[in-house]
Amino acid sequence: MTNALGRHVLLEFYGCPPETLTSTDYVEDVLVGAARVSNAHIVNHLFHQFLPYGVSGVVVIEESHYTIHTWPEHGYAAIDLFTCSDDVDVEVAIQYLKDHFKPSKIEKVEVDRGVNFKLEAV
Repeated sequence: MTNALGRHVLLEFYGCPPETLTSTDYVEDVLVGAARVSNAHIVNHLFHQFLPYGVSGVVVIEESHYTIHTWPEHGYAAIDLFTCSDDVDVEVAIQYLKDHFKPSKIEKVEVDRGVNFKLEAV
């Protein structure tokens, strides 16, 4: 990380097999697994199954959070990986997610968060 407080990686996964995005259990296992392999420290996680399909979930980590929202009917997942620690290897998490959701196309945007912060006495 540069002089930023955090790194926020926005991922768009296109062309995922729908079965990888439909089951809450599978999506949860993958996002929690991505946090684990990237050296993040998991605090808690919560996932919700929508009807007729789709999953939203968050893995709260000591270093910030990983989130996902899926649209299995479109083979699409929106994933955010936000961390404020250089010890978390986001690239390892991304590879893990790619291996399990199997997108045919990925778009990635990185945003440094808190770039213009100033430490001030409170």
